Amino acid sequence: MPSRRDHAPMKARLLLGLYIAAGLAGFGFAAVSTYDFVAHLDRQVHGIHCAFLPGLTANEGSGCAVTLMSPYSSVLRGSIWGGIPISLAAMSVFAFLIYWGVRLLLEGRGQERGATGFAALSACLPAAASAVMAYVSLVELGAACKLCIGIYASSAVALISGLLLYLGAREDDSGAERSNAPLATASLGLAFAVGVLFVVLPVGGYAAMAPDFGSYIGSCGELSYAPSPRMPVLTLGHQGSEAEMIEVLDPLCPSCRAFEERFEELPVASRLGRKAVLFPLDNACNWMVDDAIHPGACAISEAMICAEDDAESVLQWAFENQEAITEASKADPGAAARMVVAKFGRLAGCVGSAAAAAKLNLSLRYAVDNRLSVLTPQVFVEGLRLCDADTDLGLDYALPRLMERALAERGKRPALAPKPEPKRPANPPPLAQPVASARLVQPGAVVPAAAALTPSAPGGAAAAPPAAPAKPAAAEREPEAQAEPAAAAPPAAPPAAPPGPEAEAPSAGEEQ
Repeated sequence: MPSRRDHAPMKARLLLGLYIAAGLAGFGFAAVSTYDFVAHLDRQVHGIHCAFLPGLTANEGSGCAVTLMSPYSSVLRGSIWGGIPISLAAMSVFAFLIYWGVRLLLEGRGQERGATGFAALSACLPAAASAVMAYVSLVELGAACKLCIGIYASSAVALISGLLLYLGAREDDSGAERSNAPLATASLGLAFAVGVLFVVLPVGGYAAMAPDFGSYIGSCGELSYAPSPRMPVLTLGHQGSEAEMIEVLDPLCPSCRAFEERFEELPVASRLGRKAVLFPLDNACNWMVDDAIHPGACAISEAMICAEDDAESVLQWAFENQEAITEASKADPGAAARMVVAKFGRLAGCVGSAAAAAKLNLSLRYAVDNRLSVLTPQVFVEGLRLCDADTDLGLDYALPRLMERALAERGKRPALAPKPEPKRPANPPPLAQPVASARLVQPGAVVPAAAALTPSAPGGAAAAPPAAPAKPAAAEREPEAQAEPAAAAPPAAPPAAPPGPEAEAPSAGEEQ
């Protein structure tokens, strides 16, 4: 007797083929997304596949990077570093759709009401999840990820084909000849249990084999000095009382903006008193960068310093307009200052002033004193540094643990203090006789060139200068014209200088 599969209408076969193809496409997109997520478990920076045909068309990783690093890309982040990617569960669901569609095709059940109804219900799960994630991606994150769009489209096609299968089965089921008994309710229940196993086994296996990064907590360095009283340290957000967190940031840094968004969602945020130290990656004020990585960041940083208690308002405005400020500053270095003054008019007399620049320089010198890396953001809790790899995917896992370790070690580590101010040499005592060496002449004193270079006689009395022909006026001014401290050569046999404190070597900031 011919099987039911041989009598199945072509329409049912085509719909089953479309159902299976949608499952394959969704599985492929979810697999690439899972691969990108898992690649970051080595705590390094990796490229992200973001294309409708990964590996065959150009990647546009910005939207996919935003969604991958967002708190919506995984679950259980507080218990597992990075959490369990939801794309892994999506792979499992699409794999079950493929299994069920192939089974219906091979067994000739494309016109069976119960079997096709179960196929339609199974497709509702990825379709509902896709609808929620599409809203989150477009509305909450403001990003469009091509891999995600591929998953959304695959889910929609699977649902539509499943519904059409079910509707066609309702029309034809009563008059169809059966070679196989329809699936009983118990069989459908068993199929549901198999579907659950499709999800639980890979997800549970991932959780069991996820690496433990607890040993990295608190091992990435610490501050050597606390901020000095003269240095601008800005208060951000709610001020918890349990521990102090210092964030080294650039107001035009996209990673800093992403960190702020993730940090605000953490339960531990309410327990931390957060301070900001400005570190603009802009060579207009930062001598540690050769090129302006974030053009305009110096002007925005000065505006935050000028705003004082309202610095957070300037920072939020800068985060919201990062792209516009950066692009305008690339074309015109003064654009950022004009834009921030146009928004915050009260800062007009301060942004660009020498006082604001000097305060910003103190922040840069603080980074030098603590030997900080030239990158942002950098986060310290009670002086202990949060590893750079933990500022995105691992933030939910690492930051609470770092705070607990810092609190546990609070009494064991010495409290941070500001770097001691450099000692200034005391003014030398007044001399009864004229100064013999040109190096000891007080600034502004008028001393004839010949007298300034005349060595002193023993006993302190000035020796008479040797007889020499009179020099023209230009020759008399020659020593003054060559008096550059870094390049001037000392006299051939200078007298011994009076005892006094040695000159202090300039700091890294002063050398630049």
